Amino acid sequence: MKITEEQVRYVADLANLRLTPEEVSRMARDMESILGHIDKLNELDTTGVPAMAQVLFDAEETATLRADVEKATLPNEAALENAPQPGGGFFKVPKVIER
Repeated sequence: MKITEEQVRYVADLANLRLTPEEVSRMARDMESILGHIDKLNELDTTGVPAMAQVLFDAEETATLRADVEKATLPNEAALENAPQPGGGFFKVPKVIER
């Protein structure tokens, strides 16, 4: 599958990434290579191979999922008790994404 630099720039924009022209070229090549490997895997005959939604679930006892049990939550006041800058019942944090 051919990946264009325009597609790479589009995906980078969705992910809020700023790529140099060299990085865009390299990513296009890398993504094309990765998708080529996936195409090879798609050529394999998997007839008779059972689907595996959770690979480790049956293989290892320690990898089992815990029961989904409802329990009381931490009160808002207690959660904010040690916050460096609480505000309006929320945690105040520095802005990390600018558009």
